[in-house]
Amino acid sequence: MSRRAQDAFARGQAALQAGNTSLGLFWLERAERMSRHNPNLKWSVGLACLSAGRVFDCLMRMEELRQDFDLREAAFLEVICLVRLQRMEDAAHKMQAALSRFHATPQTYPLAGQIASAAGRPGWMTASNTGTVFVETARAFRLFLDGQEHLLGAGSGTYDLPQGWRSARSLEIRVGRRHVLGSPLDIAALTRCESFVEAAAGGLRGWIWTPAEPEYSPRILLWDGSTVGAEAFSEDVDSDIPLARTRVFHVPASRLPEEGTGLLELRDENGRLLTGAPVDPRVGQLVSGLTDTLPIGLRPTKVRAWKMRPHRPRTSPGCAVVIPVYADLRRTMDCLRTVLSTCPVDVPVIVVDDATPEPLLARELDQLAEQGRITLIRHSRNCGFPMSANDGMRAAEGRDILLLNSDTLVPAGWVERLRARLAFMDVGTVTPFSNDATILSYPAVDRPNPVPSLAEMCALDRLCQATFRYDDAASCDGLELPTAHGFCMAISAECLAEIGLFREDLFAQGYGEENDFCLRASAKGFRHVAAPELFVAHVGSASFGTARKSLGARNLKILNALHPGYDRLVQRFIEADRLHDTRRRLDIARLIRVSRGRATMLMVQHDAGGGVGRVVRERSEAFGSEGGFALALRPHEQGCRLEDALDSKRFPNLKFRLPDELPLLLDVLRDVHVESVEWHHLIGHASCIRTLHERLGVPYDVFIHDHVWFCPRISLCDGEGRYCGEPDIAGCEQCVTRWGGYLGEDISVSDLVARSGRELSSARRLMAPCEDTVRRIRRHFPGLTIEAVALEDDTALNKFIRINHRAVYGQPLRVCVVGGISQWKGYDTLLALAAEIQTHRLPIELSLVGHTHDDDALMALGVRVTGEYREDEVQALIRQQQPDVGLIPSIAPETWCYALGQIWRSGLEAVCFDLGAQGERVNRSGTGLAVPLGMPPFQLAMLLLRRWGDAR
Repeated sequence: MSRRAQDAFARGQAALQAGNTSLGLFWLERAERMSRHNPNLKWSVGLACLSAGRVFDCLMRMEELRQDFDLREAAFLEVICLVRLQRMEDAAHKMQAALSRFHATPQTYPLAGQIASAAGRPGWMTASNTGTVFVETARAFRLFLDGQEHLLGAGSGTYDLPQGWRSARSLEIRVGRRHVLGSPLDIAALTRCESFVEAAAGGLRGWIWTPAEPEYSPRILLWDGSTVGAEAFSEDVDSDIPLARTRVFHVPASRLPEEGTGLLELRDENGRLLTGAPVDPRVGQLVSGLTDTLPIGLRPTKVRAWKMRPHRPRTSPGCAVVIPVYADLRRTMDCLRTVLSTCPVDVPVIVVDDATPEPLLARELDQLAEQGRITLIRHSRNCGFPMSANDGMRAAEGRDILLLNSDTLVPAGWVERLRARLAFMDVGTVTPFSNDATILSYPAVDRPNPVPSLAEMCALDRLCQATFRYDDAASCDGLELPTAHGFCMAISAECLAEIGLFREDLFAQGYGEENDFCLRASAKGFRHVAAPELFVAHVGSASFGTARKSLGARNLKILNALHPGYDRLVQRFIEADRLHDTRRRLDIARLIRVSRGRATMLMVQHDAGGGVGRVVRERSEAFGSEGGFALALRPHEQGCRLEDALDSKRFPNLKFRLPDELPLLLDVLRDVHVESVEWHHLIGHASCIRTLHERLGVPYDVFIHDHVWFCPRISLCDGEGRYCGEPDIAGCEQCVTRWGGYLGEDISVSDLVARSGRELSSARRLMAPCEDTVRRIRRHFPGLTIEAVALEDDTALNKFIRINHRAVYGQPLRVCVVGGISQWKGYDTLLALAAEIQTHRLPIELSLVGHTHDDDALMALGVRVTGEYREDEVQALIRQQQPDVGLIPSIAPETWCYALGQIWRSGLEAVCFDLGAQGERVNRSGTGLAVPLGMPPFQLAMLLLRRWGDAR
């Protein structure tokens, strides 16, 4: 998919450079759908949309980029879109916001002047990190820094800002009492630098840039007062920020002070430490493997199985909560409110203010300290998380430590439960569960979880308490961790006294300091355990901006160099998934609560999604509207997984190994009071799933989606992609012997038919989507009562169809195919049709709104292939092709055909082969054509031209 997305992007760029905007946009949007979370693609598509006149589509993308990345270019393009849409009031509002945070380039000046005039402002302004401000106004103005007047200007022009302007918070330009557009300007936003530094074998290296003014080349202030420039753009910085223009710098070893002088501070022009500083130059030797001359503290210690301490009770010397704080007033105060309302009176709360840049936050902390509710330690300059945590732990004076991030929310009883886990000599650290805690995340560990509200966090915590009671705290079996997680980390006083504090010399602003501490503690026999009876909400770090990945990668390299084998230790823990059973117990408890008091139906389905998945979802929605609750059972590589049928991510840990854990699965299904089972597909399932209803003592229904009941190849097609004609059992055996089957089990056709006959005749209810399927199933299983249950309302869909529509005079006939086109869905037919069109230069354009197993072969023959799509995108994609008729190329009988519904919904008549649900529905509609199966592609092309081509 990555290769295909890159290829589509390259084709799109080439088409745009050649001046073909429409074709370029087609390819770029194909790439965007293949790589939906790529912001650089979103940016490129947005620009192409603007060029093509699709202004609203550009606006939507720019809004997302500005919101997600605070992107200057997106902010100004958003204004351009609003002006073109004639939304001038919104444009003025957005331009004010953009100018107050970003430097405007000269290309933006006319637009700013136009909007200022339209909004009735006396002019506009933009400032630069060079220490200048450009003002455009017809009258004299006054310049203020933090409310103090510094300059009287005569009118339009560029002016130098006063000395010390970087230390101010706001810059205002007023004409009389009125602000010009862009005033007041947020100086911190304008001057903010993203940066990173690390030690390497040849000195120090890093990068820096100013997101509000990427054209500006910042200088780095070194420890001795000298500076170094950063001019050249870097090419290898891994950044999530689109259009990031990082500039590299290098401080060679010759400029470094003599060995043993300690940490070196590097700062930006605002006096802020670079991310990664202070830095010890000797770390460059460590990560390069040149460790012979390093001091003991920087020499590697290999990770291995250390001798554990005895598991004996201990007496706690008391406990203190330590919370390092930097920014984000709202989240920090939310955290402190939950902490102060839940901490016992004998547990001091120590807050370390790491030189917050937010005056309001500093005042709030001062008030809490004055009230005696916290012990406040304040740094005069920003020092980073490890140093802040250490200062707080020193102030705790030998107590157990509960180290907490300032972006967490804690429930009642959190202190007591953590301390209960610390009540043994061998336990060094304890970490609770959270929505964002890597190996301790819940419910999912392999993807981000939503951040819970305070009420949601308390509900999850009550569930944890009920599922894992205090009795469990006496044992840590199965809860051992390779390392704690610093978002909420309990540390025993003995462990802290013996191991020492976090290392301030290695990890700078943070990432990895708690892992290093835990590895050192493990070497002394301390264990690190989880506390599943406690759930703490964690918003998650957004610190360090562009540098987040770089700092994390740097510190991970340091960790692995200092503790060889650390990566493998964590990887083994993840592969073993040792907390799976713990998370599953929580999922089971949540599932039982969700289903309480509701009738529950179990939907058995395969794991391929598609039409089966859609039917399951729609039937589950209908069942839910009647007050019921639907569960889905899907096959899994080791057995099965149980899901909320309408939200597959809700209970990600309900995986069961079969047949070993069949009793547990049955217990869960009984606890949620499953009253019936509905079979949709059994492909991929263990054989015991076929008798699940018997073990539960409930009835089962069958929804027939395809011909798997008598055809091991499922689609009624042979290996060459031809409809088999449904021979007798002997003919089927010959077909399977030659071409193989897809059931995933060793069963003969005769045994399959016999088993299917028993299972279908024993079901309470049989359903199929169309009469054609009913007839085919009855032909093989006479006497069954099967109900035809249409999956869409064709009468309503037929009302959309434009009868007798023809191609525009002088234009080629545009034929549109919809869906994921496999071999039996007509891939070979489509390929052959495209070849005939190209060979004979027929005036037909083929487009596929969807994908195939080989898009490239189709595109080489001139077919426009959009790539995979979401269901909510399909109609817009069909419209973009401007089609005249739809084509369903399936060469086997479908039991339904959602693609046909999409074609009708778009107003098109449809052509298909006269078999299966597709032929039945087209014939019944009285529109379009159902043509004989096997019609040669050239004949099909000529038929399309005669019926829907232009009427010349």
